[in-house]
Amino acid sequence: MAGDRSEIRESGKASFLGTLAGRLMRAYCATLRFEIVDRCGITRPGGIATPVIYCLWHNRIFTMPAAWKKACGSHRRAVVMTSASHDGAALARAVGVFGIGAVRGSSSRRGVAALVGMRKALREGLDACITPDGPRGPRHVLQSGIVKLAETSGAPLIPLHVEIPDRWELKTWDRFAIPKPCSRVRVIFDEALAVPAGLSEDDFETWRRRIEETMLAGADPPDNPR
Repeated sequence: MAGDRSEIRESGKASFLGTLAGRLMRAYCATLRFEIVDRCGITRPGGIATPVIYCLWHNRIFTMPAAWKKACGSHRRAVVMTSASHDGAALARAVGVFGIGAVRGSSSRRGVAALVGMRKALREGLDACITPDGPRGPRHVLQSGIVKLAETSGAPLIPLHVEIPDRWELKTWDRFAIPKPCSRVRVIFDEALAVPAGLSEDDFETWRRRIEETMLAGADPPDNPR
């Protein structure tokens, strides 16, 4: 059974549905009015020369590929971490429509291999995006993998906040958010955080909480659980 859990799942159906979903997302997001707030210089060519790690809550992934393409896609390349499941295969195809690559794995399946893949992508000059409460939650609880990636790679970590005042929320574990057509979406690239190498267990948890608090502070109400 352990072998089954390490398997990357693929299917023609997942690939087809993922590509279709990506094209629909692209058309839908074309109706939105994006406002980009850059606190770290990432959207300016030459602003940050090194690869970075983006940190994004799972329930904000619908608009992020289009927003990233608009803000950074002309001068940066990126990959996202998606699960090893069929859903992850579909998501990989969907973000591929926006020119974004994928590394397959998650905390629940192939976690170590996925982090190795993300470090490899960073070494090759690609930005890496992780939803640290995905793929299954708990919602808005930052899992440790993204902290370990920042610590071991030395790449700056950039919290991403996506404000969607006029939205629908699905009845999923993360309250997945979809902006209403023609509405405004505000995307904030927050100040970069540099996680030091060689953290003690206590310092590692301090950094995990610091990043989590930064992400929670950027969640627009009533999405912020505090």
